[in-house]
This record gives sequence, structure tokens and C-alpha cells, in this order.
Amino acid sequence: MDKQPASFWYSLKAVVWSFFGLRRKSDFDNDDARLNPVHIVIAALIAVALFIGLLILAVQWAVAK
Repeated sequence: MDKQPASFWYSLKAVVWSFFGLRRKSDFDNDDARLNPVHIVIAALIAVALFIGLLILAVQWAVAK
């Protein structure tokens, strides 16, 4: 049974859940056949940039108080 390739949004969701370590084993097993490596890299870069941005905002807020 050939699985259809995942969309970018599915890849982004997989990266975000993996970022927090909350990924179901069944989803993780299906990812090998579905996920596009280019989508994963782009989604990971976006997630890291957002995470760093949130950390910078939190530090600025904490220092300003």
C-alpha cells in the first residue's frame, strides 16, 4: 500500500510535536514513507526561529521588569 506524500503543514505539525517529544508511535512509523525531507528541514528552521524569538521576547520582558 503506497502512502500519498504529506503536505508541508503535516510536516510542520510533525516537527512541532517532535520538538516537544509528544509524537505517537503510529504517526512516527508512518512518517518514513510520507514526509518530505525538504519540508522537514524548512519546518525545523521555522520552529527554531520561532523558539529563539520567543526566548528573546521572554528575556526582554524579564529584564524590563
